[in-house]
Amino acid sequence: MTRIGILATGSYLPSTVVTNEEIARGAGVTDEWIVRKTGIRERRRADDRDATSDLAARAARAALEQAGVRAEDVAYIVLATSTPDHPQPATASIVQHLIGAVNAAAFDINAVCSGFVYATTVAERLLRAAGEGRYALVIGADIYSRILDYSDRKTAILFGDGAGAVLLGGVPDTCGIRETSLLTRGDQYRLISVPAGGSRMPATEHTLDEGAHYFRMDGRGVRSFVQENLPEALHELLDRAGVDRDHVQHFVPHQANGVMLGEVWPALGMPSATMHLALELYGNTGSASVPVTLDIAHRQGEFADGDTVLMAGFGGGMTVGAILTQWAPTAYARDGEQDEQRVLAAR
Repeated sequence: MTRIGILATGSYLPSTVVTNEEIARGAGVTDEWIVRKTGIRERRRADDRDATSDLAARAARAALEQAGVRAEDVAYIVLATSTPDHPQPATASIVQHLIGAVNAAAFDINAVCSGFVYATTVAERLLRAAGEGRYALVIGADIYSRILDYSDRKTAILFGDGAGAVLLGGVPDTCGIRETSLLTRGDQYRLISVPAGGSRMPATEHTLDEGAHYFRMDGRGVRSFVQENLPEALHELLDRAGVDRDHVQHFVPHQANGVMLGEVWPALGMPSATMHLALELYGNTGSASVPVTLDIAHRQGEFADGDTVLMAGFGGGMTVGAILTQWAPTAYARDGEQDEQRVLAAR
């Protein structure tokens, strides 16, 4: 069985910056209150002309360019999103067309903010079964600015738009993905939702008037869910992999809320790990948050070959997902300075 790992990373963050001051007015709060409650100072907003597929395609191209791999050599595109272009077809199909990945099977996964971890797990299994010489693009992309009620301070202050991607492929046996873990607590599905627009509550004038198409969240319930389930899920994963907690060098979590992550961090018991955060400038980008943060850290040279990296997502459903990987040599590591310059110029 082929060992699969991350060969390259990419991300796309829209150029429009939305500050706390802009959000605070509509939500009835202040910049200071938002920072104190979340650690977020600003976020990005997608251009009105762009859909989720556009952001996803740009992130995918960045990963392919970093790896020096052609789009037509990709066998699978797995896109994690809870803000698709349309109810159907799958947004991944549109991305396949946009980037010219004509030989790729493409499909979506919706596990909300755990989506990237779920999608990576699925793609890793597909590549292991397919054998050597195949590639998969895993993308997390969301445009939450389209589904927010900007008078709701529980949600309006948190979210930004963005996309992140990784290219998966065969790596040396000493590297790559070692263990994955997926957890769903469907009994708590009501904690996060967009109530209307599906078969349970189709769109009507009444649902529009009621604001039932907006994202809703029970903030306290979500915080309790994370505190109760995330540490246990990560400890179980590390135990199964035979990895001591103090051997984890990097932790890349879903960028839900900086204050909440700070509260749960001691319970994770990883004293040697660096927790990578990008939410101060980009907010919570949904399923994009883990791959965006991963790409930023990677392009800044944070990961050395063989480093132990733990990624974790948690979100609606309610879901938790985690991936333990040994960082593999990447194309970026061979040409990091030039690649960094190209990325900064593109942004």
